Amino acid sequence: MKHYEVEILDAKTREKLCFLDKVEPNATIAEIKTLFTKSHPQWYPARQSLRLDPKGKSLKDEDVLQNLPVGTTATLYFRDLGAQISWVTVFLTEYAGPLLIYLLFYFRVPFIYGPKYDFTSSRHSVVHLACICHSFHYVKRLLETLFVHRFSHGTMPLRNIFKNCTYYWGFAAWMAYYINHPLYTPPAYGEDQVKLALIIFLFCQLGNFSIHIALRNLRPAGSKTRKIPYPTKNPFTWLFLLVSCPNYTYEVGSWIGFTIMTQCLPVALFSLVGFVQMTIWAKGKHRSYLKEFRDYPALRSPIVPFLL
Repeated sequence: MKHYEVEILDAKTREKLCFLDKVEPNATIAEIKTLFTKSHPQWYPARQSLRLDPKGKSLKDEDVLQNLPVGTTATLYFRDLGAQISWVTVFLTEYAGPLLIYLLFYFRVPFIYGPKYDFTSSRHSVVHLACICHSFHYVKRLLETLFVHRFSHGTMPLRNIFKNCTYYWGFAAWMAYYINHPLYTPPAYGEDQVKLALIIFLFCQLGNFSIHIALRNLRPAGSKTRKIPYPTKNPFTWLFLLVSCPNYTYEVGSWIGFTIMTQCLPVALFSLVGFVQMTIWAKGKHRSYLKEFRDYPALRSPIVPFLL
């Protein structure tokens, strides 16, 4: 069996960082990263990006050396991705923050609305319902992170957690301040508006959860296998007939319901910003599906049926 020699250069300076001798031809990029770490412990595998060209795309961990367009002496280029943090940790931090922050405003802890209102309670039932719905949403997200989601990538750059938390925590505080404010005004159309909003919210929360379960069942534990998601016997998954990312569709629907329920401008802005961001993600995933699967259903749109 012939063996490979692998030379790893810095993608920016072209400095030789490592030379690996007698590498098995069926070695994966993940195994090469582990070997590289032995000589450079500061660059653990998760923060390594190895590529065939200094400005090219990163090779996948599952790529096999002998299947790459290289000779028996392979040259790979290294880029440091920076300090990494697990997706689970990021999600738990992102979602625990809004849950706790909102409750601080709901219970009107001191130094928020003034001594006169410390630990007082709103007289409007919609305020209490909004707190229940908001808390339910983020408890659901936390539980899904722990028990449902299967991540294709184990880590993300540490710097992202500060950006993500600023977004989630900041909007949570802004929404909670106005919804729980002593001068808050209930929705214009009263109980009928609140009931309609609650139905929309709960329907979309169930739909979002159903899609997450369907996506989990699509990928075996410990696998990075990608398959085309199709509707199951669960009616909430039938939205897969029309969109590639119904989990985002339901998520946006939940926040639209919450906006109608609270009739609060910061909630509407959070919903709008979230819709824009999820549309970007959905379009990216939709393009990936079309590129990867030739038989991908042509009827599907990224996030909004027939439109977007």
